[in-house]
Amino acid sequence: MAEPERARTERRMRPAPLLFEPAEAAADPEHFFDLEAIEDPRELLARATELALAFRAAADRSVEFQALAAAQLADPRRFDRLTPAAIAERAQWTEDYAKKMVEFGRDLLRGPAENRP
Repeated sequence: MAEPERARTERRMRPAPLLFEPAEAAADPEHFFDLEAIEDPRELLARATELALAFRAAADRSVEFQALAAAQLADPRRFDRLTPAAIAERAQWTEDYAKKMVEFGRDLLRGPAENRP
């Protein structure tokens, strides 16, 4: 598939956006994005699937941002750079995981492999 066409397909396949729940609804432990109010099992499955995909996409994207931040904080060009141990402490990770996230973030900052010399 051509690159522009693939990009258009990926944009169309994005999951439903997550909407923040009102504070009073979030306070009710039985309330979850109005799923408890849906009586039709087909509609419930469709909406629950949309939410699951949206949460998964949000989690993946959040991890990418964590990696970018870790790489930036560990950048040796920064006078205030942090060690992997300090990054791990801030993010509540192990030091080994922090090192992996720094490397992942550096890869993301470099951009796609096909654009690298």
